[in-house]
Amino acid sequence: MSARKTVVGLRMAVGTFTVWPVRVDRVDRVVAGRAMCWAPVLGALLGAVIGSVAAVGMWLGWSAPLAALLAVGSGALLTRGLHLDGLADLADGLGSGRPAEGALEVMRRSDIGPFGVLTLLVTVGAQTLALAQLAQISAGAVLVGAVLAGTAGRTAATLACVRGVPSARPEGLGAFVAGTVSTPMASLCLLGVMTLSLLGATHSPAFAMACALGVVAGLLMAGALSWHAVRRLGGITGDVLGALVETSATTVLLVLAAADA
Repeated sequence: MSARKTVVGLRMAVGTFTVWPVRVDRVDRVVAGRAMCWAPVLGALLGAVIGSVAAVGMWLGWSAPLAALLAVGSGALLTRGLHLDGLADLADGLGSGRPAEGALEVMRRSDIGPFGVLTLLVTVGAQTLALAQLAQISAGAVLVGAVLAGTAGRTAATLACVRGVPSARPEGLGAFVAGTVSTPMASLCLLGVMTLSLLGATHSPAFAMACALGVVAGLLMAGALSWHAVRRLGGITGDVLGALVETSATTVLLVLAAADA
């Protein structure tokens, strides 16, 4: 039964976090917990696609910014822009300055306000320029950087779903996955992304060190945002999880670009 729940969790993760339509026979909080534990794996695969698009673009003779922009765009396409939408909604909610109930109401709206627009511009711009800088270093550097960013981003969302972290609403994705990840599974996901940073050694030892630092910085930034969101909203929501993904991934890319190893 446990193995079946794991497989169903994978199917749920694919259907929830990617554009691919997947039929899920069973949906409950146990399966949701498994899905959140699969999220970092999906992040690694999506990151591999993003890095490959950037690397192939450079090989085709495109400029680094153009190749990186199309790579970031492909990532948004493969996830239906889910995480970027969550980031914009959280920025609008927190930026409104309203109490928790009012901020959550702002986040429910389908439109995007000025805080959301500005946050999206800065985030997508930072990701594009950082990825372009890595693409200029080497194909291996941009591929490893994108894989790590994707993995660390989803790991941040997984860690936000550990037991003890409440949901801000009684309904929605946040309520469904909040508190579904056990401490051992969260630790395993954390160990996995830190181990993955060793891939940087394929470029250079210094780049491997930068990868490890980038992952730590990305998870710390996401952790700080998660703490602030829980304090302001009373818990997590699906939008909060999306914002954590983008925050952690962007931080990883910025640290690697700054290393310029």
